[in-house]
Amino acid sequence: MSRLTSQQRPLKQYEWVMNDLKKQMDDGQLLPGDRLSSVVDLAAQYNVGRSTIREALSALKAMGLLNIKQGGGTFVKAPPVETAPVHPMQHYADLWEGRAASLRHILEVRRVLESGCASLAAQHRTDDDLSIFKKLLEDMEQSDDEHFIEQADVKFHQQIAAATHNPLLIDLMESLSLKLHESMKDMRALWFYAKRSSAERLLQEHMRIYEAIAQQDSREATARMELHISKVEQVLNEKKAGDLQRI
Repeated sequence: MSRLTSQQRPLKQYEWVMNDLKKQMDDGQLLPGDRLSSVVDLAAQYNVGRSTIREALSALKAMGLLNIKQGGGTFVKAPPVETAPVHPMQHYADLWEGRAASLRHILEVRRVLESGCASLAAQHRTDDDLSIFKKLLEDMEQSDDEHFIEQADVKFHQQIAAATHNPLLIDLMESLSLKLHESMKDMRALWFYAKRSSAERLLQEHMRIYEAIAQQDSREATARMELHISKVEQVLNEKKAGDLQRI
């Protein structure tokens, strides 16, 4: 396994390591059941820090590609079987037009409010804020209860407002909490449908927002939040409410 040179290293080293390990899985060099080298050995092989290796392994675990056993090693899992995501309209076609209009209004408010909150959170976040973010991301990663994950999702977005330490923004976000809870299921379903993706990849979306806030990169935090919200807006714009034949 070749080491990373300074020219090869991207801004996020763990992403390079993650992609290289994933390529080995895709190419059959690492098979389901294979045990990976220790964090210490991988750090030496890639010429990076142990924290970089842990980040890469955590990301692969979130994708469902690794099984990390505390004190027992890290093993390759079979790739998860992804079923075709279902547009929420298929569950309630008669009600979808009204739900879609309401959801669009909420997304418009979220784009304005949360993009600004993400920028300010990156500027003003504290270590305590980061600890709360980490716990919510762990809850989203480790739980199999979709309702619990939806609640953690809402709390994550509320925590972004809390990390601004602006009481007016916090109050505004809390006033949206009921609407967020009501609409989060539709939002998550539309995200999966738009991206043909999985809960693990949605978790990565939240992790990227967290990383920008943790690094106090206001511009990147804003961009990642806008991208996150735009993915749901995109499918609302592409698929007309009531046009079930096109879904």
